[in-house]
Amino acid sequence: MENFKTDLDADGILLCSFDVPGKTMNTFTRGALADLEAIANRAKTEAEIKGVVITSGKSNGFCAGADLDDLFGGGWEVEGEGEDALKATFNVAFEMNRIYRLLETCGKPVAVAINGLALGGGLELSMACHYRVIGNGPKTQVGLPEIKIGIFPGGGGSQRLPRLIGTQAALLAMSEGKSFKPQEALGMGIVHEMVEAGKEVEAAKTWIKTKGDPVAPWDKKDFKIPGGGPYHPAGSQVFIMGNAMLRKQSYGNYPAVINLMHAVYEGLQVPFDTALKIETRYFSKTLMTPQAKAMMRTFFFSMQAIGKGSGRPEGYAKTEFSQVAVLGAGMMGAGIAYVQAMAGIKTVLIDRDQASADKGKAHCEDLIKKQVSRGKLTKEQGQATLDLITAAPDYSLIAGSDLVVEAVFENSDLKATVTKAAEAHLADTAVFGSNTSTIPISDLAKASARPKNYIGIHFFSPVDKMMLVEIIMGKETSDETLAKAVDYVLKIKKTPIVVNDSRYFFANRCFIPFTAEGLHLWAEGYSPAIIDNAGRMTGMPRGPLEMMDDVALDLLVKITSETAKAEGDAYVPIPGEKEVAAMVADGRLGRKSNKGFYDYPAEKTATKTLWPGLSEKFQPTILEADPALVEELKKRMLYVQAVTAARCFEDGVITDPREADVGSILGWGFAPWSGGIVSLIDSIGVANFVAELDRMTKAYGDRFAPPQLLRDMAAKGETFYGRFGKVKNDKAAA
Repeated sequence: MENFKTDLDADGILLCSFDVPGKTMNTFTRGALADLEAIANRAKTEAEIKGVVITSGKSNGFCAGADLDDLFGGGWEVEGEGEDALKATFNVAFEMNRIYRLLETCGKPVAVAINGLALGGGLELSMACHYRVIGNGPKTQVGLPEIKIGIFPGGGGSQRLPRLIGTQAALLAMSEGKSFKPQEALGMGIVHEMVEAGKEVEAAKTWIKTKGDPVAPWDKKDFKIPGGGPYHPAGSQVFIMGNAMLRKQSYGNYPAVINLMHAVYEGLQVPFDTALKIETRYFSKTLMTPQAKAMMRTFFFSMQAIGKGSGRPEGYAKTEFSQVAVLGAGMMGAGIAYVQAMAGIKTVLIDRDQASADKGKAHCEDLIKKQVSRGKLTKEQGQATLDLITAAPDYSLIAGSDLVVEAVFENSDLKATVTKAAEAHLADTAVFGSNTSTIPISDLAKASARPKNYIGIHFFSPVDKMMLVEIIMGKETSDETLAKAVDYVLKIKKTPIVVNDSRYFFANRCFIPFTAEGLHLWAEGYSPAIIDNAGRMTGMPRGPLEMMDDVALDLLVKITSETAKAEGDAYVPIPGEKEVAAMVADGRLGRKSNKGFYDYPAEKTATKTLWPGLSEKFQPTILEADPALVEELKKRMLYVQAVTAARCFEDGVITDPREADVGSILGWGFAPWSGGIVSLIDSIGVANFVAELDRMTKAYGDRFAPPQLLRDMAAKGETFYGRFGKVKNDKAAA
C-alpha cells in the first residue's frame, strides 16, 4: 500500500501507520481511502489478525482531513442541479462513510493512536474506531471544522459525535467548528484515554490485548443517546433551543448549519447505517449550494495559494529579515512590533519621545503576557520575545534594518517627514513600507529618495488578531521590493494580497461604502437599531454604525478630511458626515473613548446601548422594518461594497478574484457565507447583479451605478473567476 505502512506483530495486532508520500501532513485522498478499505477487508478475512491499531507515521500530526484538491478537483464535485445531480454527488460522497463503516464493522477491535492533529476526516476516522487513545502533545487537537468552509462533517461525524458526547455538545462543537485539546477531548468523551506523547500505540495495543471490544456502542441493542434523542423530553429541548440559537448565529445565511441540524435530528431517529445515508444526502445537498462551493474555493484553495505567496514575483531570492524598524508606537505600530517580535525579528520601535516609545513597548508586553498566561509561551520565551524590541526616539537605531514600516498618523506631511528621517539611516537595498490606509503610495513615495524601494504595507487593526496585510504597489515600486514585502508578510505569519495604487486601495475603498451606507440610512430616517441589525444580518461582523465606533470616529474624520483636501471641489460629502464630525468634536470618538454611536459601560460584562443623542442629529422616522424592507437594506449594504469591488477590477487596482475574495473576508469581515466579495457577484450572476444595480441607482443614487466592465461581462455571460481567474492546481486539505 502506498499510504499506509503495515506491521503484524507477534500478538496478531496489525499496526497501520498513515504516511502519505510527498506530503508534510496526512490527508485523505482517494488512494488513501482505497488503502483503508484494503486494511478493513484484510482485518475481516485474515484469522491471524486479532486487532488493528491506526496511527500516523508522520511526526507533525495524525490527519488534517480530506484532500479537497484530490477529492473534489478529481471529479467529486458533480456539475448540474436537481435530483439526478444530487444522486450522483451522493454516490461519490458516500465513499468515505462506506469505507469508515467497513472498518468499524470488520469484526476485529480497531483502536486509533492519535499522535497529533486530528481534524475533519481525521477525527471522523478516529470515531469510527472502537477505542481512541490520544497523546498529550502540546500541538495535538481534535475537531470537526468543516462548517468554516460552508459544509458540515460528511464522514460520519454528524452521527457519531452526538452518540458519543450528546446532541447539545456535539451540535455546538460542529456548528462552531471547535477544536479541542487532549484534556478537553478526554473530559468530553470524544476519546477514551490520554497518555504521554509517544506512548499512544502502546496504550492502543494494550486495550486490544486486554479488552478489545469489536462492536461500536451504537451497534449494541442497549445503546442510548447521551442526554436523550429527539423524542426524549431533554433531547427535544436541544433541538427546539438549538434551532433558534443556530439561526441567531448564522441569520440563515449558511445552508450547512441548517442541513447539519436536519442530519442530526433525522439521523438520531433511525438505525446507524440509515443515519449515515441521511448524513450523506444532506452533505451532498450542501455541497451543491453556491455558498459551499464559494467558501470551499476561498477558504481552502485560494487561502492556501495566497498563504504560499502566490502574489510574489518569481526570480528573486527569499529575503531573511534580521532587523525591522517601526515608525510610530501607537496601537497600530506597537501591534506591528509585537507580531514581528513573535516571529523572531529584532525590532526597533521609534516614536517622537521616550515616553511614547515606552508606551508602545508596554502594549507589546501586555500582549506577550497574554500569550504566557494562555500557555502559548513560557515566561522565558515571553521575556526573550520582549527583549527583541528596542523602543526609543533615536532614528540612528534604524541603521542596519532590512525594512522600515511607517505607522504614524494619517497625515501626508508627517509621513513625508518621518520617511526622510528614516531613509537617512537605511542601506540602499532596504525597503520602506508605509502602513497608510488611504493615501496613494505614489504620492507618499515623492518624499522618498528611493521610490523603487517604497511600497505600501497596510495592516488591519488589531494587528495581533487580523490576518490580512494589503501590499500596495506604487507607480515606481520594483518587483524586487514586492518580493521582499511578500517575504516579510509571510515571515510574520500574515496573509498577503497584492494590489495596485489608488486612494483607499482595495480594502478601504470597498469597506468605506458599507459604513457610508449606514450614514445614508441614518440620514434617511432609519432607526440606528434597524440599521445595525440589518447590517449584522448580512453576515458582516458588525452593523455599519457600530463598525464605525470600532474603527474610531476621529480616524474616519481624518480620512474624510484628507480626501476632501485631495479632491478639492470634486469632493462630495456623505450625508451624516458633518454630524459625525460634531460628535468627534464633543469627544465621542467611538469605542476607544467609550462613547460614539453607542455608549460603552465601564464594566466589560455590561451591554452597550445606542446613544440617545443620535435622534437629535437625525430624527428617526422608520422605527419598524418588515422582512421585505430588511432584505432591501441588506442588499444595499452588500451591493454597494460589491459594485465598488467591480470598479476596482475595472481600474486595475486588483486583478485576481482570489485575492479580492480572501482580502474582503480577512480584511474587513465581508460576509463569509458568500465566499467573498466577487464570489457574491458570480453567485448572483453578473447580468442579474447589473439589473439590480440599475434599479438601485434610480432609487438611491449613482453610488450603485454599474461600471462598464460589469455591463460588458453581463453581455458576454462572464464571471469574475472566468474572466480574471488565475486559479492554479494548489493542493489543499480539509
